[in-house]
Amino acid sequence: MEKAPQKSGIRKASGPRRVLAATRYSLQGLARVWQEEAFRTEVVAFVLGLLLFLLIGVQPVHYLIFIILMLLLFCVEALNTAIEELVDRISPEISTVGRHAKDLGSFAVFCLLCANGLFVLWCLYDRLLG
Repeated sequence: MEKAPQKSGIRKASGPRRVLAATRYSLQGLARVWQEEAFRTEVVAFVLGLLLFLLIGVQPVHYLIFIILMLLLFCVEALNTAIEELVDRISPEISTVGRHAKDLGSFAVFCLLCANGLFVLWCLYDRLLG
């Protein structure tokens, strides 16, 4: 099967070089999202949640669920930051569409914050009162 020609003339890496390039891009994204106070606060909450789980002695599966929920939160926070950057770049003036895009990203983060909070509360109830 013949490959489609590159449009930009820039040749994309393949194989191990592609993996290294993707890793570098991901680390650059992590460095960018680390600049956001909300993300740093979520990382602190992640560490505190793990310490709380250690203190109350939850089952290993609860650690796994918590880690997955927090990774999802980190992903959505990164996507929300990307939305905000794009809106600010494309439409620096205040617009209804831009505000809606930012509000929707914020709502997605809020939903995962609620899911994480409810899970931690359930684990506390299950371990201490259940």
